[in-house]
Amino acid sequence: MKPYKTITLRLDAAHYAKLRETAQATGLKIEPMLRQLIMGVQLRPRPPDTYAALLRELNAIGNNVNQLAFQANARGEATQEEIHEAARLVREAVQLVRDTL
Repeated sequence: MKPYKTITLRLDAAHYAKLRETAQATGLKIEPMLRQLIMGVQLRPRPPDTYAALLRELNAIGNNVNQLAFQANARGEATQEEIHEAARLVREAVQLVRDTL
């Protein structure tokens, strides 16, 4: 087990509020955030929870479009219905992105 060192840091109310705000934005607690900063990690705000759902939806839509393309390639042609379905899925993906941002 590594020996740990403890430091004491005094902050005024404004600095402490900024520290808490930064930690909250990154999704980390204060101590892990400070460790990351000390190690030179460039912290970024945590993406909203809706991004994970958006990525899952876009992945599902992409899989559907790939399946349509595979079927069209296997036959050497695509039906109008398949083309319309692929276009609908792309429009759905675009709308999901717009709704999330």
